[in-house]
Amino acid sequence: MEPLRILLIADDPLARAGLAALLANDLACEVAGQASSESASTAVTDCQPDLIIWDVGWEMAENEGEFPQTAVPVLALVPDETAAADLWAAGVPAILPREMDIEKIMAAATAVSQGLLVLDPEIAAQLLPQPSPLDFSLAEDLTPREQEVLQKMAEGLTNRAIAQTLAISEHTVKFHVNAILSKLQAQSRTEAVVRATRLGLISL
Repeated sequence: MEPLRILLIADDPLARAGLAALLANDLACEVAGQASSESASTAVTDCQPDLIIWDVGWEMAENEGEFPQTAVPVLALVPDETAAADLWAAGVPAILPREMDIEKIMAAATAVSQGLLVLDPEIAAQLLPQPSPLDFSLAEDLTPREQEVLQKMAEGLTNRAIAQTLAISEHTVKFHVNAILSKLQAQSRTEAVVRATRLGLISL
């Protein structure tokens, strides 16, 4: 598999350099370029990345900076839930806290590059509609293996990545994911993670 070409965007040069250093030894990705938000559009054209990781600093969040208008998927690293709400409303498909560790950032990057939506569970709890008490209950206890799969779902891993991590087949992962959705009465992976977080079934 070709490494994921990533464009790093941040107005703080230290933030860009820090992300680049963290990603430098990851064989799954290649830092295709770095840019400020002002030069983001030009950088996208020049670098032709597979994914943008955009570190939304406090200053940009307070000034309501806009994310790059591009067909390239964007993974935003945000300072707080307010910035996350603005980005989610603008259509950014992946949002994580700035302090998230690099392994989870890369797991999310892989997922969003494959067309998935990725939200940190705590951010998702703030952004997504709250379920009513009547439909928010655990229909049946999760098995230990389902708990493991659910935790990996919360980390943003794809079914293939979960299978590799847990040394089981991708078919088995799909079976467990379907069982988790059913037991949590959820319509999507994101909703399942949000409900599991509120029930205290997973830790972040």
